[in-house]
Amino acid sequence: MIGPIVNATALLAGSVVGALLGPKLNNNLRTSLPLVFGCTSMGIGMVMIIKVKFLAPVVLAIVVGTVLGELIRFEAGIQKLAGKARTLIEKLTTPAEGISQEEFLDKFVALLVLFSMSGMGIYGSMTEGMTGDPTLLIVKAILDFFTAPIFASTMGFTVGILVIPQIIVQGLLYLSASLIIPLISPDMLADFSCCGGIILLATGFRICGIKQFPIANMLPALLLVMPLSQAWAHFLG
Repeated sequence: MIGPIVNATALLAGSVVGALLGPKLNNNLRTSLPLVFGCTSMGIGMVMIIKVKFLAPVVLAIVVGTVLGELIRFEAGIQKLAGKARTLIEKLTTPAEGISQEEFLDKFVALLVLFSMSGMGIYGSMTEGMTGDPTLLIVKAILDFFTAPIFASTMGFTVGILVIPQIIVQGLLYLSASLIIPLISPDMLADFSCCGGIILLATGFRICGIKQFPIANMLPALLLVMPLSQAWAHFLG
């Protein structure tokens, strides 16, 4: 399991570097680069969206998944844990400056999706588990290594906590890929990619501060989209 470990190491290293060098980073750099990363997220999302095979089940998955996320208050739970993590870490280290609690929680949720639930990470983990090729996750590790320091420069060491959900998600997908892949058709995978792309597009809008999409509450859609895609193809495709 090379890819998930390399990706986690890169994210952790980038977070530590950013937290330690934060005050020394140019303010313009800290302001402009998150906008670039948000724009990149939107670009990757659009590339994933155009792979769609059946648009209707993707839209249905997004809508129903978001309703479920809102009902179980998934994002609120993540924000609560993030707030506790920030408090605990800042008791042990120098508190992050220049960022309010509300802004911190908004960015933390967006980064959770970007680092741990992105299409590249999910698809890369499944690809390595099936073929043994970690290339996609190594590419993601390079991106994460340069992304993490910018956010850690204002959010502190708390960004490093995202290593935990990241390696859990990627590790589970890697280990279960051999069981999942035989059940997935190319059309289901294409619709899954589209669903992930929509969430990444929303993530980019949130990172750029354009619109605060409830992206964590949208994540249950990833569990629904492939069964709905298969059902659509069987009955209406």
